[in-house]
Amino acid sequence: MLGMCRGRRKFLVASLALLSIPALTWLYLSVGNFQEVKPMPLSPVDPQSPMVSAVPRGHHALEIRVREVEEENRTLRRQLSQSQRGHAHKPPHGHHSNQSRTYSTEEGTGDNEGQRSGAPGNSTDCAQHPPVDKCETIHVAIVCAGYNASRDVVTLVKSVLFHRRNPLHFHFITDSIAQQILASLFHTWMVPAVRVDFYDADELKSEVSWIPNKHYSGIYGLMKLVLTKTLPSALERVIVLDTDITFATDIAELWAVFHKFKGQQVLGVVENQSDWYLGNLWKNHRPWPALGRGFNTGVILLLLDRLRKLKWEQMWRLTAERELMSMLSTSLADQDIFNAVFKQNPFLVYQLPCFWNVQLSDHTRSEKCYKDVSDLKVIHWNSPKKLRVKNKHVEFFRNLYLTFLEYDGNLLRRELFGCPSEADHNSENLQKKLSELDEDDPCYEFRRERFTVHRTHLYFLHYEPEPASDSTDVTLVAQLSMDRLQMLEAICKHWEGPISLALYLSDAEAQQFLRYAQGSEVLMGRANVGYHIVYKEGQFYPVNLLRNVAMKHVNTTYMFLSDIDFLPMYGLYEYLRKSVVQLDMANTKKALIVPAFETLRYRLSFPKSKAELLTQLDMGTLFTFRYHVWTKGHAPTNFAKWRTATTPYRVQWEADFEPYVVVRRNCPEYDRRFVGFGWNKVAHIMELDAQEYEFVVLPNAYMIHMPHAPSFDITKFRSNKQYRVCLKTLKEEFQQNMSRRYGFAALKYMTAENNS
Repeated sequence: MLGMCRGRRKFLVASLALLSIPALTWLYLSVGNFQEVKPMPLSPVDPQSPMVSAVPRGHHALEIRVREVEEENRTLRRQLSQSQRGHAHKPPHGHHSNQSRTYSTEEGTGDNEGQRSGAPGNSTDCAQHPPVDKCETIHVAIVCAGYNASRDVVTLVKSVLFHRRNPLHFHFITDSIAQQILASLFHTWMVPAVRVDFYDADELKSEVSWIPNKHYSGIYGLMKLVLTKTLPSALERVIVLDTDITFATDIAELWAVFHKFKGQQVLGVVENQSDWYLGNLWKNHRPWPALGRGFNTGVILLLLDRLRKLKWEQMWRLTAERELMSMLSTSLADQDIFNAVFKQNPFLVYQLPCFWNVQLSDHTRSEKCYKDVSDLKVIHWNSPKKLRVKNKHVEFFRNLYLTFLEYDGNLLRRELFGCPSEADHNSENLQKKLSELDEDDPCYEFRRERFTVHRTHLYFLHYEPEPASDSTDVTLVAQLSMDRLQMLEAICKHWEGPISLALYLSDAEAQQFLRYAQGSEVLMGRANVGYHIVYKEGQFYPVNLLRNVAMKHVNTTYMFLSDIDFLPMYGLYEYLRKSVVQLDMANTKKALIVPAFETLRYRLSFPKSKAELLTQLDMGTLFTFRYHVWTKGHAPTNFAKWRTATTPYRVQWEADFEPYVVVRRNCPEYDRRFVGFGWNKVAHIMELDAQEYEFVVLPNAYMIHMPHAPSFDITKFRSNKQYRVCLKTLKEEFQQNMSRRYGFAALKYMTAENNS
């Protein structure tokens, strides 16, 4: 059969050569009179060829004749192609030999020459595949587990969303960690015409746990084998991707390749571009069996319905069991087993052109997959080195990857016009609330911010807190932006307990933070700090939204509501744990106040005890917090009493009181209407008082505010009269809401405000 295929190709080439001889002869004779003109190819005239002014008419005639000859040749090629298809030999059914990997080429899975030339197709059939319908949903399956993979997969998703023109349905096979992170991310991303479903990877472990695997992906690296069983039975086809993939084209182009599958072809894959499966990398190197170089499973096209009919589950299990008797374990996870199946059943494989999976591991043949940037379709960072891999054009690939890594994900919230989308109740409710706002209201932007949905990526870094031995554990809660990163290491040195942080960053800043954190021994040495990225959107700093995000993901019974500019005293964590027991916070409604102080010095000998703090207070090195600009904020703490107090004491709420407190995890959230500077903590303390929290000052606790440049929001508050007017309006509306919610008891807040 192979000989016949080669014979037909030789016949085609010979026929084309014979038919071209008259045309070439005529051209040779025609150009003989124009010695000054360079020989011209049988293609549109080369724009770089020199024009001979002495013979413009002859040159023009020659150009016309060249085009005529080209058209004649194209007509002859079409006729020969149709003749070839009419006499094509159909492959017999039944058992096929797998000794020659060219078998799959005969089935229409692609020839290497076509790939090297960058040909978009890999079938001998010249007919164009039918285009993907404008509103056809493209299904993508991705196995994703853990904190790092959840972060990496976002870049893949961005690259797909950037180029896509079709509705997308992502199928994520995840552990509980990745599901929590990605579910929150997509819920807050709110990308139109994108649906996301999750499948519990933990339930699939028993399906593949019997396979020993040496690959760094662990047990999750085997789960692509069970997709036919995991994904919905009604799903007929799916594109399967690794998390370290970057798309450089519309994924619909890859989806369209399904139309090229023929016969029993059910899996589309790209040839492996390393020498791994050739078995010559080192002495005694013994890889799993494969067809030639084998195939890479970073990008797979699966015809699920036909795989199920072929009893795929039974097929791969029998193959794996047989090979493991001699191989003992897999080295490349699912890829080894897929290749062993392909070796036994080559008719299953449709070989994709290699530009659909340009593999950037060390010493690969990836450079043969493209001649120009426009040839690139999919880039696969399949080396453990990732961006540090050795490749001739790695700088270009790295820049392309970084483009999507730092790309503003908010810009990908694009509507697909002309395609009906499923009703999104969250989006509809949001639009309804926004439509009720008056755009002519001078405070419209303030009111709008309350309803802005900020894209949120939980647990941006690895998080693994030690389980508390009892129910007294306390988490420090704070929020910050890029200009406060320098406080993180100091806080970690002062507070050894768990921390929950919300960071307000752009996509590019998030990557800067990642590099900063990974380069810090202090931060990398702490696994009990949860970093939650809230991506920038709008003109205000959503301080209370950030606090709510950090509060929502506290895993301890109690939380210390602090700010990033404060350093807690050494030992405060253990002191607070003892205090919640002594003050019976488990059975009472209390807010424990940690007195706040400040220094104007950037270099401070931090007091190690209350006695040292009082000395520095007397010397003028320290001050009570905001005593010179906002005395009312902390005056009710009664610092004079605190100086000599040895036991906790109760204080009463007063207007504009905003202490830093320790409360139970189920305390009220912060009010989102307050953004930027002003009243964001005051409103929360008022809410605690309305709910009858008892304010208790701790006698041996303290925190110190470190100096920093004024924030952008406080500058706006001081310089913009309209900002202050809107803040006053929001305060009045909040107080009115308090009156409606708490009735007569809330009247004191109105009275106190009028008297202040």
